Amino acid sequence: MCGITGIFETQPASSDALLRERSMAMAKTIEHRGPDGADCWVDQSAGIALAHRRLSIIDLSPAGAQPMLSHDERWVISYNGEIYNANDLRKELPATQYRGHSDTEVIVQACAHWGVAQAMQKLIGMFAIAIWDRQERELYLVRDRLGIKPLYWCWANQTLLFGSELKTMTCHPAFSAHIDPGAVHAFMRHAYVPSPYSIYAAVQKLEPGVVARINSAGKFTQERFWSMREVAEHGLANRLVLDDEDAVERLETLLKDAVGRRMVADVPLGAFLSGGIDSSTVVALMCAQSERPVKTFSIGFDVPGYNEATHAKAVAEHLETEHTEMYVTENEARDVIPNLPTIYDEPFGDASQIPTYLVSELTRQWVTVSLSGDGGDELFTGYNRYLFGKTVWSKVGWMPQAIRSGVANTLRLLSQDMWTAAANIVPPSLRPPRAGEKIYKLAAVLDGSSEEFYQTLISQWPDPDALMPNVSPLDSLLLDQSVTKLVPDYVERMQWLDTMTYLPEDILTKVDRASMAVSLEARVPLIDHRVVEFAWQLPARFKLRGGTTKWLLRQVLYRHVPQSLVERPKMGFSVPIDTWLRGPLRDWAESLLDEQRLRSESFFDAKLVRQRWDEHVKGTRNWQYALWNVLMFQAWLDNQRPAATSGVV
Repeated sequence: MCGITGIFETQPASSDALLRERSMAMAKTIEHRGPDGADCWVDQSAGIALAHRRLSIIDLSPAGAQPMLSHDERWVISYNGEIYNANDLRKELPATQYRGHSDTEVIVQACAHWGVAQAMQKLIGMFAIAIWDRQERELYLVRDRLGIKPLYWCWANQTLLFGSELKTMTCHPAFSAHIDPGAVHAFMRHAYVPSPYSIYAAVQKLEPGVVARINSAGKFTQERFWSMREVAEHGLANRLVLDDEDAVERLETLLKDAVGRRMVADVPLGAFLSGGIDSSTVVALMCAQSERPVKTFSIGFDVPGYNEATHAKAVAEHLETEHTEMYVTENEARDVIPNLPTIYDEPFGDASQIPTYLVSELTRQWVTVSLSGDGGDELFTGYNRYLFGKTVWSKVGWMPQAIRSGVANTLRLLSQDMWTAAANIVPPSLRPPRAGEKIYKLAAVLDGSSEEFYQTLISQWPDPDALMPNVSPLDSLLLDQSVTKLVPDYVERMQWLDTMTYLPEDILTKVDRASMAVSLEARVPLIDHRVVEFAWQLPARFKLRGGTTKWLLRQVLYRHVPQSLVERPKMGFSVPIDTWLRGPLRDWAESLLDEQRLRSESFFDAKLVRQRWDEHVKGTRNWQYALWNVLMFQAWLDNQRPAATSGVV
């Protein structure tokens, strides 16, 4: 695991010394991604500089250092990630004398032998790659299939800049730091900026599964070496015919291989353990293949409803892992908040970023690599919205739009507060929390299409058009009508959209930035692309069966861990932002939400923000997610000054 960055001047103008100086300065900004070494490779005549920060995981010797040349010296690579089938690929490649046993050497030799796109199709792993063809004077940028590893790029006049994080580019003197209002609009809805956009108008994220090719004339072309759309098309057209036992056996065999491949490292290795289905499955399969106790890590909070540590400890005791847990105080958790803009580099609003950083920090004290259970929810229907969406839409989706809209308008005759007050006549044991909020969400569901229903379920700020009335929304896959034809089943459609958007932009971004901030490599075996392809060939009954989510994954886990230890309502991994904003974070939030400041910056409707802030502080409405997005943007903006500028570009 490492960090990469570089410069490609299509009209070479900088000296060798200047290219080295600037590329190494860019690499310095991501030292946390690679504290074990740094270097660059420069060809001034071609205007190219590739820089690298190294976190040594496989082959700790100088033979594994980057940038690295192929044996014929035609190709130069700077790469971030891990390839788990490198030893298999060595056997397929022509016999040669390898300098060491790093996976980097295998990748560059594979590109030299098969070409870049074909080589990428053979890799099992996570990767962001920059590789330079010295003969053709062409640069290739590549991102792995699911978007586990990040890669940003932009044009600064005739110069291409790229890097693992945005901060690599913002330090270049030619960088333009204009904020894209459309990206802010999207962030307010989703708590992340969706690919291919970034918070800056000039910068794009390379999309997952893509090889970009840039020639010396500046022509930038992209092709996919793997497509989630094609995975869904193939899987739905070629459903596997399996009974329950066969399905469990096949999934366990596949997951065991995916986990086993990710247990190879020349440094200490462990796993995050929350005690939930996903992380418990990963740890159980690690234990089944390890000759020594697996190291596991969890954090806890002495806050009701936010503590999973007791469940993790029970699973760890059953599996006999070497378990380390730490109970974090509220002050320790809140102390992370000032660092979030630097860690995440662009506005990021998933509040579970805080405990994710804390568990990464704890884990790094003991190991350099940690396996994680991320991705199981998207593949095997783990989110509550899948069950809720199936239940609600099956009951209202058949109604003509006019009837649904009429019912929605009727529900809106009372305000949210009035609905909440009316619910007080119901006995406390039966009373739904935040009744008014839920009734208004149901009204929004009734008013729209199935695509709009899904967007309502995942929206943090439900009406960003009102918040930013003069900003045009970015194009969104979420409202793409062709997706309904691609994935007709509503639950599977939500899964596909989550895998295309929420998984790479939120979940994987959160884990990558939090772990890399403390120089920890996080590996995610549940989204090995072979597991993804298998899951999409499974009939739906293996994922959501009756009211049971992740049915098949649970059956694999039950072979290793008693059902009683892991069966509980889904909790999530977060912190009590709602009460913090009314208490210890109130002064901090007030300063960021100052009405005069909001008006002067002109990103948001200041009156609307203040209205929702006042409602939240008074406790009449819980706007924690919407307000957290505003606060994370404001905090990020403070961190960027004076580089960042506002306004439509």
